[in-house]
Amino acid sequence: MVQQFQYLGWASHREVPGSKRSFLKLILQVEKWQEECEEGEGRTIIHCLNGGGRSGMFCAIGIVVEMVKRQNVVDVFHAVKTLRNSKPNMVEAPEQYRFCYDVALEYLESS
Repeated sequence: MVQQFQYLGWASHREVPGSKRSFLKLILQVEKWQEECEEGEGRTIIHCLNGGGRSGMFCAIGIVVEMVKRQNVVDVFHAVKTLRNSKPNMVEAPEQYRFCYDVALEYLESS
């Protein structure tokens, strides 16, 4: 099964998207699609231009959302560190790191 999600709300000259809410909405849409797929179907591939900054933010925020759901814990540092253990350029800029915290707060406030 193939399903493509594309986020268009991120200008190429900006370190982070213009909207926390719309970026979180994309993450939750992908998560919902994953839950609806049958076991073994619907693998997820995430990519961006350089394979690190933008993809890393998506992955880090996705991890944090799962942490909140399963453990009632928010640990952005741990999520980013885990990603960087295998790919050092994940979440490249301080603004991206801060955005991860901001989206985590947005998720908590909306839940």
